[in-house]
Amino acid sequence: MTMTAVTTFEALSADQPPALVVPDALQLIASATAGAGKVVVVLDDDPTGSQVVHDLPVLTGWDDADLRWALTHPGGGVFILTNTRSLGGAATRSLVEDLDDRVHRIGDEVGVDVVVISRSDSTLRGHFPLETDVLAEGALRRGRPYDATLLVPAYLDAGRVTVDDIHYARTPEGFVPVGGTDYATDDAFGYSSSSLPDWVVEKVGAPTRVGSLSLRDIRVGGVARVTELLLGSRDGTVVVVNALEEADLEVVALGLAAAEATGWRALYRTGPSFVPVRVGMPRRPPLQHHEVFGGHPRAGHGLVVVGSHVELTTRQVERLRELPDLTTVELAVSALTSADGARAEIERCRDALLAGSARGDVLLVTSRQRIVLRAGESSLEFSQRVSSALVELTQGLVGAVELAWVIGKGGITSHDIAMHGLGIRRALVLGQLFPGIVSVWRNEPATDAATDDAADDAAERPASPGPLSGLPYVVFAGNVGDETTLRDAVLTLRGSTRA
Repeated sequence: MTMTAVTTFEALSADQPPALVVPDALQLIASATAGAGKVVVVLDDDPTGSQVVHDLPVLTGWDDADLRWALTHPGGGVFILTNTRSLGGAATRSLVEDLDDRVHRIGDEVGVDVVVISRSDSTLRGHFPLETDVLAEGALRRGRPYDATLLVPAYLDAGRVTVDDIHYARTPEGFVPVGGTDYATDDAFGYSSSSLPDWVVEKVGAPTRVGSLSLRDIRVGGVARVTELLLGSRDGTVVVVNALEEADLEVVALGLAAAEATGWRALYRTGPSFVPVRVGMPRRPPLQHHEVFGGHPRAGHGLVVVGSHVELTTRQVERLRELPDLTTVELAVSALTSADGARAEIERCRDALLAGSARGDVLLVTSRQRIVLRAGESSLEFSQRVSSALVELTQGLVGAVELAWVIGKGGITSHDIAMHGLGIRRALVLGQLFPGIVSVWRNEPATDAATDDAADDAAERPASPGPLSGLPYVVFAGNVGDETTLRDAVLTLRGSTRA
């Protein structure tokens, strides 16, 4: 990591006005959203965007019946997992176009006004501006174009904040402009700019109209100033939203409610923190063991699947392995470079997992070494091959053993294990195991018949198996928490005292 311009939260706050706290802001936002008949639909490019919400439905697919279930849920919002961060550009365009059309068609059918949030990584990785371009094109076709796109990458709980239009990530050394972190060197979605206006131009590749809601606008001008600036943002302007505290986002959401009441329309590209504020959702304390299981623990043992390779994950795995009654099965990713090697390695791991799960909890983890790829193969393609192996091994446990709970560690891993490994089609976000990080879903198998248009989809993914009804599934991002967080998550699921 290039450690440039390391600073502290206090230093970032020092030259800013004090936060403006609007009494009952979340209740006002929720009332405005419900009163306008709106439902917030979050297109989540990996499963980790739900880390600050609770009691909202999650879909891994978008059959008509699934969308009706989600859009009529009383929570006021829904997460739909697109997993586009693991896809190429053409596949992403096709997927988002189809989903956007379906969501608006079913929204019209059930009588709700869909508010679309393109939820992406708080460290700026993902398909921008592709996804928002596709959504804007769809709105134009429907005759309801968006006036502006709000860019709100803040993830306050994880230390991702924006000040003076510079986006920062918290590291062990302090707050660093994101352009100086390892996130900016991502193979698929790398960038150089920490200034969000510059980042937008860098990603768009052409001069672009970019505006800003500064902390002074938000904290001194308040809702009236935010509303004024939003109404002046037209013709596809990208509006950068600065935020150090949740109160900043609340003022922005209140300004949005006022602007949208005039007919002005916004498209959103955001990190996790903006979603609950836009819904008007208060926080809830971290989940305890009895809340995860509803007072009725499941039979069997737990499964932890780790595909993330970031340094923090490696340290977390090392601490997890200190726990007793845990069998570790390491998938040697080097064996996956050939078909014969892959088959033998998967069979070896399957046998070890079955034996270990008969004794206690099991950890399935990919080996940590860096792999030299075959000529012409991208890192994304090889990551998909590794994820497929993890999915196949998880599927081998479903039905063969009783699973009490499952943790998926890493963005792509947690999506693929949920959708393909466990066959989760619908779920409910119960809450988080820690403040603002590590969501727990409850598998909610569909009770209605799949629609005809879903027949092809059904052949591609397993239906939610009966034995997994109500299964707690933990979505654990690769880059959150400290060295003991993964271990502490397992202790909570076991009903043990954290050490």
